[in-house]
This record gives sequence, structure tokens and C-alpha cells, in this order.
Amino acid sequence: MSNTAIRGSCLCGGVTFEIDRAHGPAEFCHCNRCRKLSGSSALLTIVVNTTDYRFLTGRELVKSYDAPILYAPPAYRSFFCSNCGSPVPEPEPAGESLEIPAGLFDDDFGIRPDKHIFVDFMPAWDDLHRQLPAYTAKQLYELRTGRTLPADFVPRSHGSPQS
Repeated sequence: MSNTAIRGSCLCGGVTFEIDRAHGPAEFCHCNRCRKLSGSSALLTIVVNTTDYRFLTGRELVKSYDAPILYAPPAYRSFFCSNCGSPVPEPEPAGESLEIPAGLFDDDFGIRPDKHIFVDFMPAWDDLHRQLPAYTAKQLYELRTGRTLPADFVPRSHGSPQS
């Protein structure tokens, strides 16, 4: 991997961080709490060594929530941006590693998901084995509107500079 830092941010861009490298694993967690945190069928998290992690901006925006303990301490603690609501990494993690939601990364973190965990908590509508249609932005626009995108349309990802 190159010496370039891998950047990440929340939806509003107020919270930013960077890592030197992703350690792994990269797991899709289907537990009830990760599903609630992500608002989706699973939360893909990337494990990063704390020595490879730097919290850059937005410390004043970060709030935390400790969910009730289900079995034994510690509590399930989540961090989020108080401005946009995005989950964010802990500003000052204790321990040797931390999990960062993969969707926060603005750059490729260099590893790929290696497993699904807590699949016994998956709701009936979540089916790992079913192949669903996949659409690009252009295809989806055409499917939903019946029109073609203008020839000069340039797809951008969140956080890319406006031109």
C-alpha cells in the first residue's frame, strides 16, 4: 500500500479522520444493534489499529450513546456526528484497535469484506443468497424516469469537489 493516508468523513464533512492502513477483518455484522446503527441489513466495519488512526476535525460534533448492556459489560457504545447523524469513529479510542463503519471512508481502504457475522439475527427480508438486479446511476435514472441522462452528466461521490 502507498504512503498516502486513507481519508474518511461523515455526511456533512464536519468530522474527518484518516488511517494509514486497514488491518481487518472486514465484517458485515447483522446483529440487531449494528442494523439499527446502520439503518440497513448489516453494518460493514473495518478493523484499524489505533496506531494507524488519526481523528482530524469535528471533535466538538461527536456525541456518543451507550445502549443497555445485554449480557455483560462493556456496553454497546456508538459515536455519531451531532450535525448530520452519521456514525463516526471514536475520537480517542482506547485499546489496540477500533472498528470503523466502511461507508465513512472517502478513499479505498484496500481490503474487502471477508465474512458475515451474527446471521442468526437477520430479519426474514434479508437474504444473503438471493441475487438481486444491480444498476449504475445512469441505468437507475433511466429505469425510474424513462429519460436518459444528459451527455455531459458526470457522476460524483459524496465529498468530491464541486466543479
